[in-house]
Amino acid sequence: MASFELRYSPLFYEDLDKITDYLLFELKNELAAKTLINNAEAAIKKRLASPLSATPYQSVGSRPHPYRRILVGNCLIFYVVVDNVMIIRRMLYGRRDLDRIL
Repeated sequence: MASFELRYSPLFYEDLDKITDYLLFELKNELAAKTLINNAEAAIKKRLASPLSATPYQSVGSRPHPYRRILVGNCLIFYVVVDNVMIIRRMLYGRRDLDRIL
């Protein structure tokens, strides 16, 4: 069984900051922000065991490494697998126009 390295893109951290800022400052819900971060971390680590097991996301644009996704609450975490590296690229609210954004 292959072992995969985990990396995060700067854009993922920007997305995560925006989502948690919304939960903290707009909704005033610190517990929801902490829960989202903990659940995202757990889901990513779980998927790291077999990142290629997820069906590729059928986006409008073509790319050499297809996006795959992880559902965490109302958010989707998008990642790609390049060689033996799982790269977490984005974290987006699930009801956004994903094809336009990705």
